[in-house]
Amino acid sequence: MNRVQLSQLAVLATVAESLSFRKAAAELGIAPSAVSHAISALELSLGLRLLHRTTRSVSPTQEGRRLLETLAPALADIDAVIGALAEHGGRPAGPLRITMPRLAAQDVIMPKLGAFLSRYPDIALEISTDDRFEDIVAKGFDAGLRLGENLEADMIAVRASGNWRGAIVGSPLYFETNPAPQHPRDLMQHRCIRRRFSSGLIYRWELEKDGKPLVVDVQGPLVLSDQSLIRAAALDGAGLAFVFEQGIEEDVKAGRLVQVLKDWCAPFDGFYIYYPSRRQMRPALRAFVDFFRVKS
Repeated sequence: MNRVQLSQLAVLATVAESLSFRKAAAELGIAPSAVSHAISALELSLGLRLLHRTTRSVSPTQEGRRLLETLAPALADIDAVIGALAEHGGRPAGPLRITMPRLAAQDVIMPKLGAFLSRYPDIALEISTDDRFEDIVAKGFDAGLRLGENLEADMIAVRASGNWRGAIVGSPLYFETNPAPQHPRDLMQHRCIRRRFSSGLIYRWELEKDGKPLVVDVQGPLVLSDQSLIRAAALDGAGLAFVFEQGIEEDVKAGRLVQVLKDWCAPFDGFYIYYPSRRQMRPALRAFVDFFRVKS
């Protein structure tokens, strides 16, 4: 492989990530025509079509996906080496890209974010919020935050929060006309506020008592995709909500929400920072991990 192909492969990876020639050009700081020329030249030299192109969309072909999956770890290692060189004398500096659900950003990262940026002013932190489980290597992220139960086995994981617990709640207004459920099967007689993930799947409520799990496919007239909106709907009497206990503790204390079936809401592993195993860990990522990790 020559140096020209190496730069063309970097262009390909950027286009595949952004799914747009124009966005890739803006990120790379080159003209869109240069991006198109690089991809066309790479395809010609390999004798393969790597991208599907229409007037409205760009997506990798099967061959393109296979190439990118193989290419991603190598590009990540190159980024790590370049980043380490940029961090003169081991000082944490340079770009740092982290992916996480919005809830993790809101409850785990944001309360300490100002202090982190003040301590490390040379780090350019980018946080991408998405409920989908991103392949951090393929997508070019340095690390991610996810609940412990959703981590991949080949990732290094560092705890970033204590245990979390779900809570089933409703407003006093709702319970004026609806009896409190005594068992999870009673939930099928209630209006429940359901949640749709970014993947399109609707969450089925996962409960547990005395080590015995139970999944309930609740029903209801309202589907939302954000925990804060679900909480707001529950406060307004729209139905029962299944949310994280940390987000409604003050509401319960103030009597704005009533918690039910608490004995069916067992604690579970909270959020972890996860990242791929690499021989060289950039100082910027090390600083982030050490700052936000929970000391056991």
